[in-house]
Amino acid sequence: QVQLVESGGGLVQAGDSLRLSCATSRRTLSSYAAGWFRQAPGKERELVAAISRIGSNTYYADSVKGRFTISRDHAKNTVYQQMNSLKPEDTAVYYCAAHEELLGGLVRKKAHEYDYWGQGTQVTVSS
Repeated sequence: QVQLVESGGGLVQAGDSLRLSCATSRRTLSSYAAGWFRQAPGKERELVAAISRIGSNTYYADSVKGRFTISRDHAKNTVYQQMNSLKPEDTAVYYCAAHEELLGGLVRKKAHEYDYWGQGTQVTVSS
């Protein structure tokens, strides 16, 4: 069982930056690929960014390309999402997710492919 804990959300103004963190203390994340999803009220959960197990490949939704950066630190068992130039439409609950992955460079894009989820952290961007 992998327990994921997100942090770093908050209330910011448009144009500001936030860095989300996703950590696990009970097991190493080095065997897992990871992703950040978000869900706004009345909308479906969507993949924002994903990173492969060894960090060699990443994926970004078109809506965040050039503004968000996903990264990971294996030594700290943590996955990050740096969010710059935030917009009101980025307002959502952000979830960290992970799945065990034998292929080091694979990035998965569907929510059902992820086995472990954090509790979510709220990001609110005011205009």
